[in-house]
Amino acid sequence: MQINSSIYTAKVMHHRLAPKKHSFWYRVYMFYIDLDEMELLSQKLRWFSLNKFNLFSFRDAEHLQLPKENPDQTKNTRQHLEDYLKEHDVDGSRLKIKLLTNLNVLGYNFNPVSFYYCFDEEGNPVCCVAEISNTYREMKLFFFGKDELHGDTFKKITTKYFYVSPFIDHDDSFDFNLKVPADKLDIKINDLDKNSKLFFISTLMGEKKPLTNAALLRYFFSMPLIPLQVMGMIHWQAFKLWIKKIPFHSKAENPELQRNVYKPYKPQIK
Repeated sequence: MQINSSIYTAKVMHHRLAPKKHSFWYRVYMFYIDLDEMELLSQKLRWFSLNKFNLFSFRDAEHLQLPKENPDQTKNTRQHLEDYLKEHDVDGSRLKIKLLTNLNVLGYNFNPVSFYYCFDEEGNPVCCVAEISNTYREMKLFFFGKDELHGDTFKKITTKYFYVSPFIDHDDSFDFNLKVPADKLDIKINDLDKNSKLFFISTLMGEKKPLTNAALLRYFFSMPLIPLQVMGMIHWQAFKLWIKKIPFHSKAENPELQRNVYKPYKPQIK
């Protein structure tokens, strides 16, 4: 049986325009997983497992779960997503859903952002959901319906109301341009200030590759422990911004501007 899932070798670029310029980029690989193929992938790929330890693994608990508090642990990611789509008047039961994401590497994972692309039976894009996470492992979802679909790209400008970076206000806006993955990957999520002025550019560009056992081993050794590298890169670049004296916002500031957050961070009280 042919596998529809694939890998993208990609490059992430961040470019801050204000209040001071700061740029960096790094190489990544991301998986484009057909959610209906999870069991098949675990059977055909020696180095991939579903909800179990392996070189690469997918864990349902690390993605969208409904309700926000006390989620139903018997449901998988697709079932939780279908519940979420119902809240937006979309029947996801017959949709093909493909998830662009990072997998666990040796049991560790961190996903700054994942994307659920949903298609009808003819393969036409119907909707998309962006699943954005911060380093506190909090998560926020952004829905894109047919009104936001322009050609093969979902476009939307919306206020964040989420703590993503200590160097960006909670109530600045995301400017999403999410092209449906094909042979090329072309995703842009920029930031606009309260005057709708662009001050931060981020891109994810890549090329599609087959998902095979050989590919899993090749990427595992060429970019080892990549989720840990991404987490380290985030903190290293944050340190550089702090050195440049970019205004800093703590997580505890403006809780009223952190809305509709999944898996909210609960600090331990000593």
